[in-house]
Amino acid sequence: MPSIFTRIVNGELPSHRIAENEEFLAFLDIRPVSPGHTLVIPKQEVDYFFDLDDGLLSRIMVFAKPVSRAIQQVTGAERIGAVVAGFDVPHAHLHLIPANVMADLDFARATSVPQEELAKMAEKIREALGR
Repeated sequence: MPSIFTRIVNGELPSHRIAENEEFLAFLDIRPVSPGHTLVIPKQEVDYFFDLDDGLLSRIMVFAKPVSRAIQQVTGAERIGAVVAGFDVPHAHLHLIPANVMADLDFARATSVPQEELAKMAEKIREALGR
């Protein structure tokens, strides 16, 4: 059975897409730790992030770099934390979380956000990316 992220990649479930190429997809987390919290995933379904082959692992970080810069520009955060946890969805994913202090990366802070707010944030980040 495909993961929820594979279903997002396939367009079976809605998402607020930020960036995409033939290998990767970046979209907003529906329960962000902070506004702009984005997930970056390989389109290939691999359960554990560090099971990605070396080439894919390298390329996902290169793909995430301009996305993180756009998030930082839009949110004004001091840093964009990159977190690999992998407990919620059995599909490799990288969390890009705007943060000003380490405590801003606390997943206990995650809350649901209205779809309208997510849509506005996604548009701002895409504009910062030039898309």
